[in-house]
Amino acid sequence: MAPLRFSANVSWLFPELPGLPARLRAAGSSGFEAAEVAWPYAEPPEAVARAAREAGLRLVLINTPPGDREKGEMGLGAVPGRQAAFREGLEQAVLYARALGCPRIHLMAGRVPQGADRAAVRSEMETVFQENLRHAAGVLAQENLVGLLEPINTRITDPQYFLDTPQQAAAILQKVGRPNLQLQMDLFHWQIMDGNLTGNIREFLPLVGHVQVAQVPGRGEPDSPGELNFPYLFQLLEDEGYKGYVGCEYRPLGDTAEGLNWLRSYWERRGRPQAAQ
Repeated sequence: MAPLRFSANVSWLFPELPGLPARLRAAGSSGFEAAEVAWPYAEPPEAVARAAREAGLRLVLINTPPGDREKGEMGLGAVPGRQAAFREGLEQAVLYARALGCPRIHLMAGRVPQGADRAAVRSEMETVFQENLRHAAGVLAQENLVGLLEPINTRITDPQYFLDTPQQAAAILQKVGRPNLQLQMDLFHWQIMDGNLTGNIREFLPLVGHVQVAQVPGRGEPDSPGELNFPYLFQLLEDEGYKGYVGCEYRPLGDTAEGLNWLRSYWERRGRPQAAQ
């Protein structure tokens, strides 16, 4: 069983440092060989690529643009009336992915429109999402890229988010039926919404193209106090043959580098994996 490969989510880690290049340098200095960033769009793609290269990092995941944050948007994939904006954002994400050599893009579903009843708009939003995903799959296939769907919990993090369970996401993937669309498994969100992580990991792992981790409920380091037994979960992922990256998308409780003892212990125990996409 190969050891897991970890990536630093520099949208979350190293918040004490200003700017993406500084965070990428810190991730490389801390021993990471891969990184992910939600929205790199404030920096020119060439500058991000150069910073990652100088830090010795492979960028493995970015998100599609969120839309109009001032109007409360958090992704556009399933939002009625925003199809053109989603497709424009997808083109921007593909441009960055190409420049960064990044193989995966999280296709953000977005929120139930303000004032709308979730049950009343669910069917329409799913139809919009499926249409956008089919379009995205074709665009991504031309660049040999993978699109990811991430359920985000609606109990704590984002009550209005449309896609909130692995079951919902897997059903949509099945209906869309494109091989370059996969599931993004954030164990923080999955635990909050459904629990049953052992069963859900075993059931859905064949669909998973990326994993993210944080402790529950505080969203801190994996070894911080909380519900999840990460040594068990990491071993389970190994046993089930997971070969993708595990993104460290958590809120450091203190200095980021000092809080990486859990990862250093893992590396000491399991060794370093070979770098790959």
